Amino acid sequence: MTTSGEQSGPGALGHVSNAPTRPTPASAPRDELDLSDLYGSATTTSDAAGPALDEKLRQAYFWVTNHAIISPHYDVEFDDGPSQRVRLGDSGGELVLPSGQSYSSFVLMPLLTFMVRGRCLLVGGPGRGKTASSLLMGVLAGYTPHEMRRAMQHGHPQLTVSDLFGTPLPRDLVEAEKLSDVDVAWRSWLGMRVKIIDEYNRIPTRTQSALLTVLADGYVESFDQVYETGRSAWYLTANDDAGGGTYQVIDALRDRIDVVVAALPFNHRFLSALVARAERRVRPEEVVPDSIVFTEAEHDRLHREVLAVPIPRPVLRRMEHFAGQFEYLERAGRQFEYRTKDTARLAGVDPHLVQQDDTGRDARSDVGTQTTAGLSVRSLQSLVLYSKAMAHFRGEPQVRVDHVRAVLPFVLFQKLPMDTEARVFDLEESAELRTDRVSWLRSMFDTTCRQFDADGLDTDDPVGAALDLFDRGLDGLGESQVRERLSGLERLLASIAGQRKLYGHLYDDVLAVKYLHQRYTNYLAWLRWSR
Repeated sequence: MTTSGEQSGPGALGHVSNAPTRPTPASAPRDELDLSDLYGSATTTSDAAGPALDEKLRQAYFWVTNHAIISPHYDVEFDDGPSQRVRLGDSGGELVLPSGQSYSSFVLMPLLTFMVRGRCLLVGGPGRGKTASSLLMGVLAGYTPHEMRRAMQHGHPQLTVSDLFGTPLPRDLVEAEKLSDVDVAWRSWLGMRVKIIDEYNRIPTRTQSALLTVLADGYVESFDQVYETGRSAWYLTANDDAGGGTYQVIDALRDRIDVVVAALPFNHRFLSALVARAERRVRPEEVVPDSIVFTEAEHDRLHREVLAVPIPRPVLRRMEHFAGQFEYLERAGRQFEYRTKDTARLAGVDPHLVQQDDTGRDARSDVGTQTTAGLSVRSLQSLVLYSKAMAHFRGEPQVRVDHVRAVLPFVLFQKLPMDTEARVFDLEESAELRTDRVSWLRSMFDTTCRQFDADGLDTDDPVGAALDLFDRGLDGLGESQVRERLSGLERLLASIAGQRKLYGHLYDDVLAVKYLHQRYTNYLAWLRWSR
């Protein structure tokens, strides 16, 4: 963070530099004109005016970090070449000086949530800026600070469903002959594009269940009346999300959260910025520059642009390889499909106890032994969406592996439960990962990427080739060709079986081969029937 804006008067707070925040070849001045310069183009005036939306979002990020949220932490690191590393302290802690533009997760993750209209949980002690950061996201959406403060919902033990969503009109309760005759006075915050729930773990369990419907499905139902809330960005805060609130958060509500980010401690070298802010009596949310405020149309277009960012096959394969590591539990069941951690959990057995019987695995290389569950479809969808958002935020045309690596720890923060008693954490070099969940998740992704490269899976992927071949369709295949493909699948299974040890990603491969074998078998039966 820089404090120059804090020290140069209130006018500096409203200034946004015209220089590109991340210069790329596309942003360099051109020496030649093209036809669109001479005769115009089909671009509308509203689209042409002002910077591109990804550039506008980066301008918003740097304004927030330089003038609003004092967070001089660059924990989301990117490299544009070799980066310097310095060992500090008795334990030799590594400080990285990134060679590329890097970011503060506490500001970046809420902004990515704004882009994708996701659900972000901000955790940390009181006074760390969780509510202020959420409030700024609402101002960036075009609401006034007064509107956002009024719309913010504060969790407390007496909060009822009616307090949260609205109450039926008393006259209708008396005069109505059926529920559909009762009009409900809905709370205005329900229709806003940015919604804030402060201290959500202080909300009673029954009210949490009602909140779940709005957060997950985008509608509220009361007295036979339904209110559609539409897509919006959600920001929830908690001082402690590990059970320290007034009420335990229900699992279904916790699972709907897309990303979790922790507020890092205040760096006291920047105390002068707080002094200057207090002396001027200026709140940053009240002086947000108009040039970084998004209209509803821009917000919609930003979301569409994020969805359109492609994920190349090599990046998707590494995501598949990582995600496939965690569910397989060899001794959890007899039938092959039920050899999963889910099977053990549903039977009321701790997966850790089952994993203890399997002593032949390398604690360092087999990351599947470090968790007590696998990844849900919802968590994978969030990982895909935030990876696209990270790429678009950096102005990249497609998702790269480092974009996935940047967002993965925050998306999976509470989606992938750690087995704190796993053997790997008894090793001296891994003991600190028990408490540093972000580094733990990132280290597991790094490990699986190294394994992927070492095994040459970019070029040697017979199961992927078999799936691609099947996706071309079955029309025109004769019986002999189908039998040949079935034999190829059986040989592929035999080669996997020859490896003896079966790891999580191979478990996925085996079931994919069985799936293909069954599809071809069914098609072969149809061929015989249709003769």
